[in-house]
Amino acid sequence: MKTAITELFGIQHPIIQGGMHYVGFAELAAAVSNAGGLGIITGLTQKTPELLAKEIARCRDMTDKPFGVNLTFLPSFTAPPYPEYIAAIREGGVKIVETAGRSPEQYMPALKAAGIKVIHKCTSVRHSLKAEKIGCDAVSVDGFECGGHPGEDDIPNMILLPRAADELKIPFVASGGMADGRSLAASLAMGADGINMGTRFVATKEAPVHDNVKRALVEATELDTRLVMRALRNTERVLKNKGVDQLLEIEREKGASIKIQDIHEQVAGVYPKVMVDGEMDAGAWSCGMVVGLIHDIPTVQELIDRVMTEAEQIIRTRLTGFLDGVVAEAPARAVA
Repeated sequence: MKTAITELFGIQHPIIQGGMHYVGFAELAAAVSNAGGLGIITGLTQKTPELLAKEIARCRDMTDKPFGVNLTFLPSFTAPPYPEYIAAIREGGVKIVETAGRSPEQYMPALKAAGIKVIHKCTSVRHSLKAEKIGCDAVSVDGFECGGHPGEDDIPNMILLPRAADELKIPFVASGGMADGRSLAASLAMGADGINMGTRFVATKEAPVHDNVKRALVEATELDTRLVMRALRNTERVLKNKGVDQLLEIEREKGASIKIQDIHEQVAGVYPKVMVDGEMDAGAWSCGMVVGLIHDIPTVQELIDRVMTEAEQIIRTRLTGFLDGVVAEAPARAVA
């Protein structure tokens, strides 16, 4: 399958593995790239630029296919040394960067000077247009369904994706709610050029996270995510657990007067406890509503092959069948 995204990034399939804290290590990124998608190393999971350089080199030993690095620009009194992280990316020969969080505008000259293609994660059309204006090569349009930070507009992908298609001139991928071939076919129909999967890639054999995390994703349903930090206008979609229940109770008690310090225990330092140690009730960790579509733990190759086979079957048989006057049956569902 060829789309503007496969051509832009030199990949076989229009599937990107988004950056995920304490998940996007070399093992997963290489597996996704080897399977024909675009794997992404999460830059800030590596505590220093030197460690990121080592992780990039490790990924290079595992794949000769294109892969990228995620850089999330966070508001902080002590900002990470972003120029040094960008230098590590450049010196490692990485040519694709997924940016997220705040606008990457300040760092675009350095990225472009290094010949790096930039795809920025956006939760609205207006932010997507700003990304296009500042020179991003593509955007990842994240609907309200997504795990992590869905923004504050609460627009789901059935509306957001066609709106993005109406306005954007650069390619974009759909993110949030993406799990299978149906996700890909639907996203292409609404104007996207591919999909970005986050939560779904956590439940794969190669994902370097504790088995408790993978089991929790298989056992959860689409009703098991919660939105936290809404009053702080830093909304995050997370998987329900005891730590999240405590967080929500604090939010109810504090109301509009809540401060980030009030929930520090439930949000700070949670990822290594969950992803490494398997402490599933430690606190808030990102998870999309797509968890309701996750029912197994395949290899990355099996997952990507399944997505592509199912999408092709939907497009070639079911959709064209309607035009040919055939009562098209829904394709047989593989376990997802």
